[in-house]
Amino acid sequence: MTLPIVYEGEVIDAGYRLDIVVEDSIILEINAIEALSRVNEAQSLTYLKFSGYRLRYLMNFNVVLFMQGLRRFVR
Repeated sequence: MTLPIVYEGEVIDAGYRLDIVVEDSIILEINAIEALSRVNEAQSLTYLKFSGYRLRYLMNFNVVLFMQGLRRFVR
């Protein structure tokens, strides 16, 4: 799903790409990277702000235990 950027009333179609949106209320971001970083967390907060959704899960599958790679963000 593509999330457009709205700036001063103008819609820019080349916006953000959301990996998965569940029930039009939860954003899932899927990764398989060495480690989650502050940039990933900042991106999560930005997506929540621009989308209007309240909940986002950032999931990294490159970990031994899945819970180590799961982060929850609430706006």
